[in-house]
Amino acid sequence: MPKVVTRFAPSPTGFLHIGGARTALYNWLYARRHNGSFFLRIEDTDRARSTDAAIKAILSGMKWLGLDWDGEAVSQFDRAARHQAVAEEMLANGAAYKCYASAEETATLRAQARESGAVFRGDMWRDRTPDAETTKKPYSIRIKTPRDGETTITDEVQGAVKVHNATLDDMIILRSDGTPTYMLAVVVDDHDMEVTHVIRGDDHLNNAFRQAQIYRAMKWDMPVYAHIPLIHGADGKKLSKRHGALGVDAYAEMGFLPAAMRNYLLRLGWSHGDDEIISTEQAIEWFNLGNVGRGPARFDFDKLDSLNAHYLRQMNPANILPMIENELENTIETTLSDIERKRILRALPSIVERAKRLPDIIDASTLYCNMRPISVTEKAANMLSEQGSLMQDAANELEAITDWSTEVIKAAIMSFAQARDLKMGTVMQPIRAAVTGGAPSGDLVELLEILGQKEVLGRLGDQANA
Repeated sequence: MPKVVTRFAPSPTGFLHIGGARTALYNWLYARRHNGSFFLRIEDTDRARSTDAAIKAILSGMKWLGLDWDGEAVSQFDRAARHQAVAEEMLANGAAYKCYASAEETATLRAQARESGAVFRGDMWRDRTPDAETTKKPYSIRIKTPRDGETTITDEVQGAVKVHNATLDDMIILRSDGTPTYMLAVVVDDHDMEVTHVIRGDDHLNNAFRQAQIYRAMKWDMPVYAHIPLIHGADGKKLSKRHGALGVDAYAEMGFLPAAMRNYLLRLGWSHGDDEIISTEQAIEWFNLGNVGRGPARFDFDKLDSLNAHYLRQMNPANILPMIENELENTIETTLSDIERKRILRALPSIVERAKRLPDIIDASTLYCNMRPISVTEKAANMLSEQGSLMQDAANELEAITDWSTEVIKAAIMSFAQARDLKMGTVMQPIRAAVTGGAPSGDLVELLEILGQKEVLGRLGDQANA
């Protein structure tokens, strides 16, 4: 088996969307599994729509996902001279011909074919010999597509798919201004980069039949094709922005982890038995084209959230804090102190149990920062309005503690409640409201212990004197 070579070839006319990210992942995994090469090619031949910002977004999105490529990213536009040379070679060997039809003439003939229900083949000059005057006019180069027989693509996902050659047009491969078309550039680049497997969305399946004609004309070996069904929304409709058709950078900003996103994208159209949680190492070991489904996958934010929550719970708190530190400091509008960092690191194991995304952790972590007086929700304020004296008495009880530990704190609160013939909840609820301001939190005693005696007494005193 020759060395496996795959590529991801996005067009830099926008962000790296979720479908493109999955395509990149599948190509990356297939190459890595077979110890092959994975290349990144920026298909920037559309100069009017290609932007440097889009290229930057694609590169940053790939890096965030952890999909490294071999060598430098290739610019398709930079290879225009090579594409033109191949078109001229096809013209010389009779596999292509000059077409002198203007854009206006071509548009008219295309419209007439559409109205009559005929196939527009673009073969107006296929069997014509131009006169001397015509040869002075600009011309495009069209491929001479076979009119008889069939073209069959043996696809690793779709199976054997065929079309009648009579339905294929003599497509333009070189425009009258000398620039290559997408169809030509893709084939030449894949051949020159020795790509063995073309893994892409099934919206490119029709292109494969047309691109096959260039391989045939140049007597080049065709790569193995694998056309993956597109991604739909959870409702089964074509994926749109409301479903999640966003740039990869948007998912990073929403607080998803790269590892979780890789896992989710992997399972969005591919399976390995009933396995749902699949590490990147396992994915490289297991990935194949045979297990790619033929039906459209459905994007589901709930499943992605669930998967992301799992990966958050598996992380070491020491690795989570650097990921949230900048945004947390922006939220509290100051630099974290050493004591705040220590509190957050201790609290993170319980915080992540309730978190789905990084912003959830940031919100919960603010509770462990020195932000007195803390903001209080309306519900918490109503509870505290009638508990001023109780808060002061509770503060006095907690101030007497000399060993600030969960066991001693809990015993002190129980003793305080029993001495006043109160239920534990009657005491703990206002304490929680005073210390948290009504923000969601885990075990109260653990929270008090992590915050420390001084901070707890300060927050209780703030509310008792409010």
